[in-house]
Amino acid sequence: MEQLEQLDKEIFLYLNDMHSPFWDAVMIFMSEKLVWIPFYLALVLYLVWRYRRKSILLLLLVIVAIGLSDFIASGIMKPYFMRLRPCHDPTLSEFISMADGCGGRFGFISSHAANTFALAVFFNLVLSDRYLIFKIVLVAWAVVVTYSRIYLGAHFPGDVLLGALLGSFMAYLCSLAYPILVNKYPYFRR
Repeated sequence: MEQLEQLDKEIFLYLNDMHSPFWDAVMIFMSEKLVWIPFYLALVLYLVWRYRRKSILLLLLVIVAIGLSDFIASGIMKPYFMRLRPCHDPTLSEFISMADGCGGRFGFISSHAANTFALAVFFNLVLSDRYLIFKIVLVAWAVVVTYSRIYLGAHFPGDVLLGALLGSFMAYLCSLAYPILVNKYPYFRR
């Protein structure tokens, strides 16, 4: 376990050291939750327009996937493991490049990664393949948001990797419920 933690720190230091003023601004933007509100609103409006009643079920299930991911990451994992964020780790503080604030004290596992991957993976699993470009954009968005957390010094690579896996798993579970609920409740078939 100590070897894994050391490897995680070494990979973090390598990835965190790639700073420039341009990328600092991009990564701060990507990591900010509030800037994505127009994107989320556009997604909701499109789903309502395209899927009508089915959109209710799609939106409820993606909210459940994100909610479970966030609760498990922030409500269970962070307080249980109490692994310091890199920016709070005294052994790393002099080596970290930080372009933005640090965030809470504990970082294992990343809520940003869990939540963005829950959204991206859920829609990748439930939408048809004719939305391939949109699916690729969602996964790329989740990857960049997740990487931004390492770049900004808020998470180790292991934090974001396990957050992405958690979000993907919650999305998978919720995607399994989608066809069952559509078939069980005729209201959602239109």
